Amino acid sequence: MSDPALDTLILPLETENIELHPGAKVLFLRARYGRALNALNGLDLLCVQSFAPDRDALQKAGLEVSAEPGEGKFDAVLVLPGRQRQEARAQLAEAVSRVTTGGIVIASAPNTEGARTLERDLADLLGNTENLSKNKCRVVWATSHADSVNQALLKDWLAIDVARPVLDGAYVSRPGLFAWDRVDPASKLLGNMVPDTLKGKGADLGAGFGYLARTVLEKAPKVSAMDLYEAEKRALDLAEQNLGGFKGKRRLNGFWCDVTRGIEGPYDFIVSNPPFHQAGRADRADVGQGFIRAAAAGLRPGGELFMVANRHLPYEQTLTEVFADVRQLADEGGYKVIRAVKGKGRR
Repeated sequence: MSDPALDTLILPLETENIELHPGAKVLFLRARYGRALNALNGLDLLCVQSFAPDRDALQKAGLEVSAEPGEGKFDAVLVLPGRQRQEARAQLAEAVSRVTTGGIVIASAPNTEGARTLERDLADLLGNTENLSKNKCRVVWATSHADSVNQALLKDWLAIDVARPVLDGAYVSRPGLFAWDRVDPASKLLGNMVPDTLKGKGADLGAGFGYLARTVLEKAPKVSAMDLYEAEKRALDLAEQNLGGFKGKRRLNGFWCDVTRGIEGPYDFIVSNPPFHQAGRADRADVGQGFIRAAAAGLRPGGELFMVANRHLPYEQTLTEVFADVRQLADEGGYKVIRAVKGKGRR
């Protein structure tokens, strides 16, 4: 798939507006793989990515990937900031904190997703910036000088990414995650519809910071075990904290992975609020369809899937292809809750 923001991020290196010496240490925050990365050949590149599908693509390309940047400074830091402004500011601050004096911070975003704001924010941190525009995106960069870094702002923005209590202290979360400081209405609707008679071993596909899994465990005392699958490691780490009260009482496991590539099992039941966005704003029905197929493969014969989705998303055909019985349980507030049962003869 094309990645205009990534292509634009690399543009100043290709046009030689920025020159890095061979072997320069480069950190790439929120890294994504694309052909544009060929321009970084010959550099000492560390990719940081906590989102499993992007991590997998980078590793497949033979690049060094880590969930965290670790210690040390870098000659240049590239970043593809998240869409949430708080998260983007924290990522810019992380980039500034990791670059050497005299090093360069380079960031890119689509024009429709805050490119102008990104440029202003980088200027607030480092002073004068330069920019190029292409692919309906903007790349901005600035050199870090000891006397130009706004240290007070840097400290404030680094603190944005710290996990903190939300929902009156019932959970911990952090900016950048889906519905990070609230209960997503779709997940709440699904939690209300899940029966308290569930039992055995279950899984939550796309667990987020753990709201839905915790709802199931609180509601259904006969559930003996839950596996949480989440592509975003930052969310999965928080889910472990948010389900801490069940440790020693139920068997809990977390899987940092791309659900569409398959899950463990067999499970007696699965709950899921599948994502339908990844990078960008466009709907990605294929992701939810992948979740449905993974759920069908991971359930035992007769096992149940309870899922919620935006009303307009076209999941019914996939559901009827891989499940024996599909029924809609609710249609409220623009969301639909569906129960699907795996056929007895299906593996």
